[in-house]
Amino acid sequence: MSDNQPLDVLIAVYLIPDLAQKDFDAYTKLAADGDIVTDGVAVVLKDPDGEVHVQETGDHLGRKGAKAGAGVGLVIGLFAPPLLAATAVGAAVGGLTGKFARHRARAGIGDKLDDALPRGTAGIIAIHEHDAADAVAGALANAIRTSIARIDKASAAELKEGLEKASAGLAG
Repeated sequence: MSDNQPLDVLIAVYLIPDLAQKDFDAYTKLAADGDIVTDGVAVVLKDPDGEVHVQETGDHLGRKGAKAGAGVGLVIGLFAPPLLAATAVGAAVGGLTGKFARHRARAGIGDKLDDALPRGTAGIIAIHEHDAADAVAGALANAIRTSIARIDKASAAELKEGLEKASAGLAG
């Protein structure tokens, strides 16, 4: 598997949060069953003021509610770098937000994904191998709209390494 292999950074938009949760469950089942390779997934709510709140996360093995590790941190950081510092691994990751912002700008992720999730809606943010796009689309059947951006495996690995180092720093 090449470091240039594309990963899809996906946002699925839902008007009804319960439908987002249902599709999240379907997505994490695909990961748990080994049907897709994912770096992480999160259900988020964007309130009427435009603030994003993480409702639930899942890791690369499809485990729900898993501690926010590097994969979940990558998902959150590519969507909203400032949210990463507050949600994923605490203040130690604050220095990484600029690196996430640069990757977002270089890949065109920022504008595409920030605009995809309107105020007052729920969404699923996920990173998965591009080859799994059809299976993921089937799992996210209740989404009213999806938006996809791409990042290469090498960039994802670099960001996850930074997250892991920041997390290790928290452990002492």
